[in-house]
Amino acid sequence: MPNRFAKLASQVALAAAVLSLSGLAQAADPIKIGVSGPFTGGSSSMGVSMRDGVKLAVEEINKAGGVLGRPLQMVERDDEAKNERGVQIAQELINKEKVTATVGFINTGVALASQRFYQEAKIPVMNNVATGSLITHQFDDQPENYIFRNAAHDSIQAPMIVEEAVTRRGFKKVAILSDSTNYGQLGRADLEKALALKGVKAVAIEKFNIKDVDMTAQLLKAKEAGADVVLTYGIGPELAQITNGMTKLGWKVPMVGSWTLSMANYIDNAGPGGEGARMPQTFIQEPTTPKRNAFITSYLRTFNPKNSRIDSPVSAAQGYDSIYLLAAAIKQANSTDGPKIKAALEDLKTPVDGVVTTYIKPFTAKDHEAITANIPVFGEVKGQRVVYAYPADQKKASEVRMKDVNASGALTGKK
Repeated sequence: MPNRFAKLASQVALAAAVLSLSGLAQAADPIKIGVSGPFTGGSSSMGVSMRDGVKLAVEEINKAGGVLGRPLQMVERDDEAKNERGVQIAQELINKEKVTATVGFINTGVALASQRFYQEAKIPVMNNVATGSLITHQFDDQPENYIFRNAAHDSIQAPMIVEEAVTRRGFKKVAILSDSTNYGQLGRADLEKALALKGVKAVAIEKFNIKDVDMTAQLLKAKEAGADVVLTYGIGPELAQITNGMTKLGWKVPMVGSWTLSMANYIDNAGPGGEGARMPQTFIQEPTTPKRNAFITSYLRTFNPKNSRIDSPVSAAQGYDSIYLLAAAIKQANSTDGPKIKAALEDLKTPVDGVVTTYIKPFTAKDHEAITANIPVFGEVKGQRVVYAYPADQKKASEVRMKDVNASGALTGKK
């Protein structure tokens, strides 16, 4: 009889242990975060750099214990910069993978085609690279908006580009060359609006397609119109063809364009002809703050990129920051429920120490843009990499992370 009771007690103890372990396993289930971007093709400089920045943040957070006692798990998908592929991925991540949130979207067209599925499912999206001005306003007619962004949208970049070319450098005859994608055409429209505010009309407005390798026709029209500067909205490989076309024609005028002029596949394909191109940047690969120094050191050590140069530093930094913003919201919400995370993002109580900036109440219910016009600076291609175009911008980059600290040392909101 005693043996029988002992055996029963042992079985009860074992069952309790199994239940306990099961409970622990359930509590430690990973929090799935979708990571969607082009990891192959012409936009891959941005996509891979973004993904690597996300990986660094996820590894750091998991080493520190995860979020809500659970590890973060990346669920990566290559959208190939194709709208239809992005749509397929969105449905897969929502319905099959059951992601808590998604970060990414490099291409504006892919974002606009795909994010409606997250909106319908009430799953937050953190756009960390795509810059089309419409992205966070796509659902303005709906009572709730699940689309956020921590990249400098085109309504910030286009006026900066025009200010640089027309006001700061005094060019009078402006040509615009943009690709035929949503990104290029929405950006071109933003440039025209910014020029109109200066009382300037472009002398030539030309369009090109993805994978075009000969820009002679467009460049000849700009040259014949007397353009003294070319403003661009496109992706790296095609932008390099603009520069190479200028070289072939023996016609060289400055290029000022959107942030994509910083891509490695522009710099490398343009070669010496690309020197001097200028573009807005939220992050330049220089250790201007301890946080940036730590990020650059960790990135180079982990991924060992060619020539110790991040292919798309902006994409990497914003990818990294996007995960910390989401993690802060999940922690504050104490939940992986989409509406609760959205509400937390719209009222973050604790500053998030990022690489681009320190995010202090970066979002509100009516404003889902974390990057404000005071953050980007101008970069310039020099010596096959991007450097600060102006010493004042380098100084600004050292101070921008303290933008929300007033003279008394108290934290203030972004607005």
